[in-house]
Amino acid sequence: MLFCGGVQSPRRRNKQTAIFVTIVIIYALYFLFFANGTRPRFERNGPVSRPVASSVPASRPERDMVVASMKRDNVAWLFQHFPDWHKSIYVVDDQQADLTVAQNKGRESMVYLTYIIDNYDRLPESMLFIHSQRYQWHNDDPYYDGVPMLRHFQLPYLQQQGYVNLRCAWVLGCPVEIHPRTDTHRNDVHAGEYFSTGFKELFPGVEVPEEVGVSCCAQFGVTRTKVLERPKSDYEQFRKWLVETPLADDLSGRIMEYSWHMIFGKGPVYCPTAGECYCKVFGLCDLTCPSEGECAGRYVLPPFSTLPQGWPYKGWNGQAQDPSSGLPE
Repeated sequence: MLFCGGVQSPRRRNKQTAIFVTIVIIYALYFLFFANGTRPRFERNGPVSRPVASSVPASRPERDMVVASMKRDNVAWLFQHFPDWHKSIYVVDDQQADLTVAQNKGRESMVYLTYIIDNYDRLPESMLFIHSQRYQWHNDDPYYDGVPMLRHFQLPYLQQQGYVNLRCAWVLGCPVEIHPRTDTHRNDVHAGEYFSTGFKELFPGVEVPEEVGVSCCAQFGVTRTKVLERPKSDYEQFRKWLVETPLADDLSGRIMEYSWHMIFGKGPVYCPTAGECYCKVFGLCDLTCPSEGECAGRYVLPPFSTLPQGWPYKGWNGQAQDPSSGLPE
């Protein structure tokens, strides 16, 4: 109610003050949780106990982990052990995720290409393209643990080389995995018989190589300079091929897996000796390496691709094991 001269009653003033304070609090909460590009996400069991990584911010980070993940994957280990890295975590099976892909095809390749295309003009100096789970059979570590693998990674060597594979052991992929001109059908998932056609479509005008070899499994580091050696249109064409090829998800992804090293300037066969790789890529220079493709105590191909429940504290036969002391049994 207004009195003469437009003076408000004390009750009216108190009410308006309360409304004003409420508005200020709402705005403060908005800027706290949303304005910085990070917001809390809630799942069935409550809030996720980690920040949600967004695309590369306006102030370009020096280094970024580009992660291909699914909703069920726990990526908290990346935030716990690598706080000094920016993380771009794509969730391929969640269209509501902060970072996702238009089509979930080609395994991790769709994530990697989407990241490069969307951030081409503001890429970090160093990037690691990795999978989401900490313990994976293809991680180059005695316990298949991603933490020591990434912790030992030598950034200066990446900057020198432009591209490095995160796997040194030759088992699977090296010295030669694919013979594009002669491979025939295999019952297991193998890109050999399809690689020649895929190569021609990915690299038009380039002669199909006789042999292709690189240690598996599509986890690697690359520099901004190396990525920019190709125009953005190349990466757009690679993604277009991935979407349009009639090949299934596993085969199209496998062809890309054995093409990344060539995309980033290496020859068709890129298989540094295991000793050289462990020393230069991971700083492990005192290893005993009985052959070109292996070093003692580093990596053994597991009997199954799915690690046992309770790994690394439970072994393949359910026995107790201590990852801080000795090798797996």
